[in-house]
Amino acid sequence: MKLEEAQMEFIQTWGSIGSAWGIPRSMAQIHALLLSSPEPMSTEDVMEKIKLSRGNVNINLRELINWNLIAKMNKLGERKEFFQAKYGIWDMAKNIVEERKRRELGPVLDMLSKMKETKIEGNKEEVAHFNQLIKDLEAFTNQLVKLSDMVNKLNENVFFKRMMKLMG
Repeated sequence: MKLEEAQMEFIQTWGSIGSAWGIPRSMAQIHALLLSSPEPMSTEDVMEKIKLSRGNVNINLRELINWNLIAKMNKLGERKEFFQAKYGIWDMAKNIVEERKRRELGPVLDMLSKMKETKIEGNKEEVAHFNQLIKDLEAFTNQLVKLSDMVNKLNENVFFKRMMKLMG
């Protein structure tokens, strides 16, 4: 298989995986393209390579910057902006976990906290059931936050690094 074919298969697969995780397919495809490119790419390069509109590429490049997965850079003598993936699988995973925690778990915890502080009126048994649900969901969501924090610290753990070397 030629390199370009392998890259396109990687880009398509990364797009499908991203889509399954709730990330826009085109955003994941752009990220995969930048990951697989050793050189920074311009918006036009990205548009040409994966056949997306300028607006789609611009929006997703900005979002990838917000996720701290790519960096914008300038080249001497060029007016265009260039983009390069921040490579380092652990760092990439850490950024994704942190961003998903901020975007998804944070709002859930805020809502659950507000629900706990709200006096709910109604049938005593139904209110008790609902309040227990809120309490259990908050405990579960807090565990997910702790798990994500633990995952993000794994690569910094010397014991974990040695164990992974032994397994590899």
